[in-house]
Amino acid sequence: MSLIRSMLSNPLSTDIWSPFGSRTNEISSFASAHVDWKETPEAHVFKADLPGLKKEEVKVEIEEGRVLQISGERSVEKEDKNDKWHRVERGRGEFLRRFWLPENAKVDEVKASMENGVLTVTIPKAEEKKPEVKSIEISG
Repeated sequence: MSLIRSMLSNPLSTDIWSPFGSRTNEISSFASAHVDWKETPEAHVFKADLPGLKKEEVKVEIEEGRVLQISGERSVEKEDKNDKWHRVERGRGEFLRRFWLPENAKVDEVKASMENGVLTVTIPKAEEKKPEVKSIEISG
């Protein structure tokens, strides 16, 4: 009955298609940051959408020698007890993404930058070693 009552008291603030109201995805919508990973001839480039976060709120680490880990947290907005929220859709909470890097990743040369809410992590690639060919003399 409280769901019906809340819909009637403010019908524009409720997602009518969700049986649980509008607060179900508050945390989960940010819990998994969206990341693109592309490989260029020179590097592996990761881009993560982290709108509203400052670079101080994000960590980029290499674990176990080959695992890129991107993590951070968006804090809950400070609330005034007189505030009345009509809709809460922006995600908040912690996120953590891990990527197993290929052998050609130079993990000692990782660079990261953040601009306009987009984190870019660039990991240069080692030059591809060409297999050595050794001629064997045939006797006889």
